[in-house]
Amino acid sequence: MDQEGELARRAAAGDGAAFAALVRQHQSKLRGFLRRLTRGDAALADDLAQETFLLAHRKLAQYRGEGSFSSWLLGIGWSCFLMERRRRKEETVDTLSEGSDTSLVQEAGPRIDLERAMARLIPEERAALTLCYALGHSHGEAAAILALPLGTLKSHVGRGREKLKAMLEAQS
Repeated sequence: MDQEGELARRAAAGDGAAFAALVRQHQSKLRGFLRRLTRGDAALADDLAQETFLLAHRKLAQYRGEGSFSSWLLGIGWSCFLMERRRRKEETVDTLSEGSDTSLVQEAGPRIDLERAMARLIPEERAALTLCYALGHSHGEAAAILALPLGTLKSHVGRGREKLKAMLEAQS
């Protein structure tokens, strides 16, 4: 059993220090993923990260060590994001005005163009691209995290890349 799996096993048995270690190891990655999904809304991403960790703590006994703990946690984060989206009855990012995300305005340079373009993708495309390119997960891992068939994940990656390319080329 790897170190991460051992920490998860100890945390499931009630070891608070083990769970705190898991939180420290994964909070930046989880918050970054959720921030991208929420189009840069740091407060909402932090709320979702907290909800994700609470759910993960309750479900620790369900983690079987099949795949990385990080992937399991990101899957819970994705589910929390989807539940919040349903609660807010958001349809897609395309229905929101592009200027509604004020945190992106504070950034400068090429990164702002990419972040604005990413914010215009549908959540599934944003999540797929973030998992595969920013976080380095394979297509198979990303499909498992998002609970999607592999072909669907690959379609989201391909469509997302093409949309990003078109948006970024239109800006130059």
